[in-house]
Formats: sequence, structure tokens, C-alpha cells
Amino acid sequence: MRVAALQINALGLSPNRLDYYLRHCEKAGVKALLLGEYVLNPFFRELRSIPRGMLSQQTQTQLALLEELSRKYGVMIVAPIVRIEEEGAIKSIAIVDGEKVDYYDQQILINYPHWNEEAFYANPIAPLTPPPILEIDGIRVGILAGFEIHFDYFWLHFMRQDTDLILLPTVGTFESQQRWQELIKMRAFINSTFILRANRIGEYRDESGLVWRFYGESLLAGPDGTIIQMLGSKEEMLIADLERDVVEQARQKWGFREALHKRGMV
Repeated sequence: MRVAALQINALGLSPNRLDYYLRHCEKAGVKALLLGEYVLNPFFRELRSIPRGMLSQQTQTQLALLEELSRKYGVMIVAPIVRIEEEGAIKSIAIVDGEKVDYYDQQILINYPHWNEEAFYANPIAPLTPPPILEIDGIRVGILAGFEIHFDYFWLHFMRQDTDLILLPTVGTFESQQRWQELIKMRAFINSTFILRANRIGEYRDESGLVWRFYGESLLAGPDGTIIQMLGSKEEMLIADLERDVVEQARQKWGFREALHKRGMV
């Protein structure tokens, strides 16, 4: 299966750039395209000053565009989006496949003093539930919000379900490149799975004048814990071919899932 990660700044409401990349995806035979966090909507600290009605209209416009492009080019689009519900703003991931749109609402949000999404969004704080797993051309594909990579619950679920690929949208900043690379390689290795990360580029200047630089480095990690492909810090698109045999070979070689299976854990 061929997949792609689009490394790009916030898109605004113009359809031209997305159309350009989806056209290339169609020509390359890409089945699924992943976007980073805060590409379709402004960064969450900017959202605080945007009226709810304006944000809702922006989201509706972006979703209509994703549906149109997915139908036009026959490519599934997985893209973080901010939805407006009665209870407030919900941080979600839209899974757009032609006219069908599903959502995964992020379950664990960052709650640090300088970056408190948990306080801003209306996503409920509740017992965790399994994230979605899709099947595309015989490949089992899991969807996970970036911050949730840190929590074992999700990875045990993916292992139990024999997930072959995890799509991971992120918005990394503050010189966290090495930490994220090591974390993704570790998760890919101990779970014997591919991980495709799409990380935003661009920057945000906060009220103190501090510049938050989103550094890119979108990547594909393999089930042997190595980085197969990685982009730089500019706008570009990563396209990769995935073979399920590679995942099966890693599972047989290292036997992590089998060790848990013997103990009734998976």
C-alpha cells in the first residue's frame, strides 16, 4: 500500500495547495494522505481569540473541501480538525473517504501550563476507549493523536488488533526533534508496526514575543525501529510503500506479541 504524509503550514481557506498535492497523490497511487495538527485550523493558542461561529464556519468549509478532494482523487484523507459542538470546541481527527466522514476525538490532551489544550477544549475526561483501526488494501491502519503516543493503553490495543501502520499527526516544537524520533522508533519497534508521522511547519509568536517554531521532520519508522524516510523543515510530501510481509517478519523475529499471547494479554 502506498501512503503519504503532507508536511505543510496552516492552509487557510484556499483549496489550491491541497488540490495540488492530492493530484500528485492520485498519479502516484497513494491510498491515504495524512496531514499534521493545526493545518486546517489555526494553532490552539490562536483559537482563543476567534469567535465560535467563525471557527465553526472555517471547519465546515475545510471539511467540505476534504470531501470534494477525496472524491475527486480517490484518496482517503486523515486530518486533525477542530469541531464546534454544543459543549464547545472538540479536538478531532477527521477520516474522510469520499462522501463518508468519521471522527476520532482525541482522548488525552496536553495539560501543561504553557500548552493547556485540556483546559481549552471540551473533549471529555473519561475512561479511555480504543482508537479507530481501518483496513486499506489488506493493511490494518490505526489512527492516533500525537500526544497519545505516550500512553501504553493505545499501543496494547494496536498490538491486540495486529495493527500494521499507525498514522500519527503532530505539531512538534521547542527543539523536541530527538525526543520525538526516539519515541516513535521505540513504539514502532516494540509494537512491530510502521508509524507515519506528519508534523506541521511554520511558526506562532505568543503574547510574550516567544516564537514557537514547528520544525517538520515528518517521517516513516519501520517495525525494526529504524527511520526509513524523513523530511526536512520545508514544505514537502513524503510518499512511502508499505508491505505487510515486513511487519510479519518483525513479529516473528522479535516475538513481543507472542510473549504476551502466552500470558493471555493479547
